Amino acid sequence: MNILRKLIENQKRFYIEKLLEAGVYKTSDDHLYEKTLSELAQVYESYQSIQRKWK
Repeated sequence: MNILRKLIENQKRFYIEKLLEAGVYKTSDDHLYEKTLSELAQVYESYQSIQRKWK
């Protein structure tokens, strides 16, 4: 596995783990594991934004 692919997979794993810890298992149409890195980042940022509003 090349270095770039490994970095991308590590970032995807980070976002998936954080979202799973927060209770997010699936978006409206896809499971987290089916998402691209940019889609996961967007879901994570949306979740973080909502959390900040509640505090």
